[in-house]
Amino acid sequence: MLLLIKNADVYAPEPGGRCDLLLGGGKILRMEPDIRIPRKYCEVLDARNFKAVPGFIDGHVHIMGGGGEGGFATRTPGLPLTDAIMGGVTTVVGCLGTDGYTRNMAGLLAKAKGLEEEGLSTYVYSGSYGLPLRTFMPSLEEDLLFIDKVIGAGEVALSDHRSSQPTFEAFTQVVAMARRGGLLSGKAGIVNVHLGDGPRGLDYLRRILAETELSATQMWPTHINRNPRLFEEGIAYAKGGGFVDFTTSTLASYLRDGEIPCSKALRRMLEAGVDPGHITFTSDGQGSLPDWDPKGRLQDISVGRVTSLFPAVRQAVQEEGIALETALRVITANPARILKLKTKGRLAPGMDADVVLLDPRDLQVRSVIAKGRLLMKHGKALTKGMFE
Repeated sequence: MLLLIKNADVYAPEPGGRCDLLLGGGKILRMEPDIRIPRKYCEVLDARNFKAVPGFIDGHVHIMGGGGEGGFATRTPGLPLTDAIMGGVTTVVGCLGTDGYTRNMAGLLAKAKGLEEEGLSTYVYSGSYGLPLRTFMPSLEEDLLFIDKVIGAGEVALSDHRSSQPTFEAFTQVVAMARRGGLLSGKAGIVNVHLGDGPRGLDYLRRILAETELSATQMWPTHINRNPRLFEEGIAYAKGGGFVDFTTSTLASYLRDGEIPCSKALRRMLEAGVDPGHITFTSDGQGSLPDWDPKGRLQDISVGRVTSLFPAVRQAVQEEGIALETALRVITANPARILKLKTKGRLAPGMDADVVLLDPRDLQVRSVIAKGRLLMKHGKALTKGMFE
């Protein structure tokens, strides 16, 4: 059945005024004022008191769980569908982290397919923290070519005591493979790069740009807001044409140790002259949030949540004075462009019917539509994952 959203205040993410949106077959069919369809042919959702924005894209989620830095009992659980729905997240990109052994590509792909069956749009990265990559097929290029859901590699860890300490040449080869595979498959071929607290920071990425023919468009470094030094490096890297990603899941101890809240990080980057199209937020959902002592011993561990994604955007608007259309881009249009998800991240005819309705008074998520299916209405989830 068709779904007609009436009288919404549209942010596409640019302000578009009052419009109706007609959804069908998983797509936005029409978007214009006063669409008239007999009610026997469609369900009508009155949105006169809401803002309609694109469904949120979370480009870094440990959908089958992560962690394990403190032993088997610290392996984190997989992503519940309800978390994504309540967070307004309609598209996720799954990744492996520290543990690429008890978690593997077959399990990651199976979890992605399961979430897709439950209503989300899903993609995955090949590999994990360590190099050489543990891919599904013999090479990263073949994963990109022959596995539809694979859009890149990662998260490859650098500047971190948990990384495989790869050489510059080994890391460069991964970026080159991603480039070739992306060209051949028509995909982004992005390398999602985990950055730790180590002093080398963005060194490998800068060297690739200075010493090779590879482009910044093949690399997407994350956790840039984890400390002041890395953040300042990130400003320079982004002003030089690179992409930077901030992580919304955090701990009070991280903030005490100097992590920069995403809302403030966005404002400071914009004030520094960074192109707003080069900034994204991701949640690191279901990834572990380990609390290390100065000697690298694990003191405590928590779990990241995809429900942290939009609150960081809301804070940027409400507390940092950033325009809603600018803040929305970091979880809609920007990741869609970087990841070459051509039918995601915008509200327009022909795009996927991923829509979130926000209460304009407090910018709370009130209704969520994914691929034309109403998953949340007026604050209540209408569906759950199979075993929730």
